[in-house]
Amino acid sequence: MWQQVYDPLGSFALSTLAAGIPVAVLLAALAFFHMKAHLAAGLALLVGIGIASLVFGMPVEMAGKAAGYGIAAGLFPIGWIVLNIIFLHRLTTLNGYFKVLQNSISGITEDRRLQLLLVAFCFGAFFEGAAGFGTPVAVTGAILIGLGFSPLAASGLALIANTAPVAYGALGAPVIALSAVTGLDLLSLSAMIGRQLPFFSLLVPFWLIWAFAGFRGMREIWPAILVAGVSFAVPQFLVSNYHGPWLVDVIASIVSMGSLTLFLKVWKPKKIWTSTALVNRHDTSMNDIPPGALAAAGNDTAGISMVRAWAPWVILSVFVFIWGIPVFKKMLDALWAFTYAVPGLDKMVVKMPPVVGKPSPEAAVFNFNVLSMAGTGILVSAITAGLMMGYSIPRMIREYWETIKLVRYSLLTICAMFGVGYLTKYSGLDATLGLAFAHTGVFYPMFGTLLGWLGVALTGSDTAANVLFGSLQRTTAEQLGLPPVLMAAANSSGGVMGKMIDAQSIVVASTATKWYGHEGDILRYVFFHSIALAVLVGLLITLQAYVSPFTHMVVR
Repeated sequence: MWQQVYDPLGSFALSTLAAGIPVAVLLAALAFFHMKAHLAAGLALLVGIGIASLVFGMPVEMAGKAAGYGIAAGLFPIGWIVLNIIFLHRLTTLNGYFKVLQNSISGITEDRRLQLLLVAFCFGAFFEGAAGFGTPVAVTGAILIGLGFSPLAASGLALIANTAPVAYGALGAPVIALSAVTGLDLLSLSAMIGRQLPFFSLLVPFWLIWAFAGFRGMREIWPAILVAGVSFAVPQFLVSNYHGPWLVDVIASIVSMGSLTLFLKVWKPKKIWTSTALVNRHDTSMNDIPPGALAAAGNDTAGISMVRAWAPWVILSVFVFIWGIPVFKKMLDALWAFTYAVPGLDKMVVKMPPVVGKPSPEAAVFNFNVLSMAGTGILVSAITAGLMMGYSIPRMIREYWETIKLVRYSLLTICAMFGVGYLTKYSGLDATLGLAFAHTGVFYPMFGTLLGWLGVALTGSDTAANVLFGSLQRTTAEQLGLPPVLMAAANSSGGVMGKMIDAQSIVVASTATKWYGHEGDILRYVFFHSIALAVLVGLLITLQAYVSPFTHMVVR
């Protein structure tokens, strides 16, 4: 067995710098050296193995197994989701249905800002609540590019919109995981997060439109933005506080989408915004769209009804929701699933205090429950929709193979990114970075929030970040005299703002919008929005920790 060491260099500052090298290499390779994402991720993985072994003392074979475990976890379930959602999008594009869907959204409103609210914020939140794990960015990114948004706008704005719903994604999985690792009451955590994120559910729609159309463009449609935000934030608060974490996003997104659609029947903006490029920057990304990337009309679509055009996405919504029901998932797992304890890694890495209360062996068990994975629900929905659209089974098999070829580099990137994330987890690099945040004393509410942000940026998952740092947040809060439920919730609420810069989400966005090789451009665009929103969450947490009347919002 190997025990994690969090200060191998005898200087916590130097050890922290060393722990951050793999992440710094990844970000620099993407943002400044413009490397292909799969190459940048591969380089970061190799550097990470070197740091884990040479600096932190992890046996090389064990480091390799941790990376391999991450690669497998990246392919299933995340890569499985991306592959199948792009397959469905390809089927709807080839026969012109996607063009009809585009026209139907335009029928609700021709204003691009309002289309962005409907698709990225409202529709995306539903998929986050039902499935999570990259599904909302994949779906909304594909729809936005089909509506004619520039690739940078479609990618970046889909990522910005997918923030406020993340803490309750996948039927509350992040909150459930947080409760499990901290030992704190599930409903108390759900309620506490529900007293933090509604502020940002109201803010994010304004921020989203400001990022797209500028302040003047945002101000022109502020009533519609307010309707979308309030009709999401209020149900989010009510359901999270009086029911639990399971259906928060699903209910809030349906209410928001319905409210905004009804409001647009009685209210119209004075000026219709038709541009699909970002207004606050020189957006040349439209010039980089490869041939055939935008949804083509294909066959004559005049006779195709709007209902038939929306049917594939309704089918997708239904199947994704069904696949997210715990009872249904257990039934599928009972039919066929297996677990594989990684030899030489499972229970062989020991987490040490102060990251945990007592030495704790870390499990490394790959759960191949492919039948109950969200990606399988998406595949079943794609096959069902394909048959409904008139595709033959042999034709769908050919198109599936073409989809695999289309996303092969994205799948490699996702696998490598997960390899980096799992390596940092098992080597203790992430814990060293987390402990650095924990040394901030009275400023801990801010830095603890940023720790959640860092966790999601590293792992790509609010669930994983809660598992990673949840117990550390509780322990540190108790040492500093802060309410443990406040800082545990802050880990999840702060983490949602890191979702837009995690490498996996960026790759999903670039794949969905067919803007391959531009992951660095997307990262540079969303980074400011991510850190700015995370700091605002940190300020709210600080107020809730120290300043009345905000302190009365804390669940006791």
